[in-house]
Amino acid sequence: MFLKSLTILFALGIVARAQEQMNMPGMEMGETNAAAKLLQSFSSGTAVNPAGWQMPMLMKSLGDWHTMFMGQAFLNDTQQSGPRGGDKLYSTNWFMTSAEHAAGAKGALAFQLMLSLEPATVTGRRYPLLFQTGETAYGKPIVDGQHPHDFIMALAVEYAYVVSDNARVELYAAPVGDPALGPVAYPHRASAMEMPQATLTHHWQDSTHIADDVVTAGLAFEKFRIEASGFHGAEPDEFRWNIDAGSLDSWSARLWFLPSKNWAAQFSAGRLTHPEALEPGDQIRLTSSLAYSRPVHGESWSSTLIWGRKHSTFTERNTNSYTLESLLPVGRRNYVTGRAELVDKDELFAGQPELEELLDLRYGSTFRIGAYTLGYTRDFEIFHNVETGLGANVEFYSLPAAIKPWYGSHPVGGNIFLRLRLKHRNL
Repeated sequence: MFLKSLTILFALGIVARAQEQMNMPGMEMGETNAAAKLLQSFSSGTAVNPAGWQMPMLMKSLGDWHTMFMGQAFLNDTQQSGPRGGDKLYSTNWFMTSAEHAAGAKGALAFQLMLSLEPATVTGRRYPLLFQTGETAYGKPIVDGQHPHDFIMALAVEYAYVVSDNARVELYAAPVGDPALGPVAYPHRASAMEMPQATLTHHWQDSTHIADDVVTAGLAFEKFRIEASGFHGAEPDEFRWNIDAGSLDSWSARLWFLPSKNWAAQFSAGRLTHPEALEPGDQIRLTSSLAYSRPVHGESWSSTLIWGRKHSTFTERNTNSYTLESLLPVGRRNYVTGRAELVDKDELFAGQPELEELLDLRYGSTFRIGAYTLGYTRDFEIFHNVETGLGANVEFYSLPAAIKPWYGSHPVGGNIFLRLRLKHRNL
């Protein structure tokens, strides 16, 4: 409640400042200044894709306000093999809108709202995803499945101010938002836009993209940005329609290096207080990533390399994760996608204490899982202002021999999907 009040006061104060400065000499109504450009570059919280990537969005000016509308939805059919595989028809989706206004000659203010209908379109509080772990469903840990996103994925106010030609400051406050920890979250990452399923490395790298009571302050200087956040560290609960809340008990810091419009690199660290409801202890998380994007055939070829480490203060274990993914346009209507992941999983038998203890005694408690995905999407012109695509991908896995009796020797997964995405266009 404290942060929600702080957010309202923050917004009111900035609005008052904007109204006082709006008629300053030299400031044209509706003009986009350097501070506004900074806010418009944010993809997930204050994280950024390379500037060379053209973010798909509809843009419209409403008086002096610049509005942006972004959205993507998949209707996906998943088929998975093996004793722990599953089949399901479901939809992953999100929709975001933001409204930005100049606040004087050197400032800009923006409001952001992001929603998802996954609490309704992902039934049973999960969809099948072999070797995935994290969060809960019906009071039990989710294993071999991915949880839906919350209905309110983000609700934030942002402010940026140009201090000099080379320096800008940024402030971000959100009852629900994304702290300065990790790369751009996978639903909004340029290299992952043609994959309906989550990464297996999600809870090592970017799972804080929906966090409660977030406050972030940052400074951008030339090619560098440094940010620090305070937030509530618990993962969202399994009741996805409401807004959770909690104390600012966790922190993170992130350093960006943006050498050109084609590259974006970050290193971040954070401490999360009791993030998992059914796991004791805190987590210390480290991440780094390198993203590349450049125009190809009127679209963008985008690739990302990510490393994430999770340290549990309860088990005192370090587990690592690695992701390499790429999205390559072939012509103007074809996309080829690839993703390779390696991740140390120590929760595959959570909820089965006797089996977990037996495997721990014989083989250790952590298993290195590999996941390798290859996919293709074909675009069709059907709806105005909407990119419509039909696609499919297949996932192959590598796993230790010790757990093959429970997963099969060669588990595979496949996805066939219809994708709808708002185009990049001025209205």
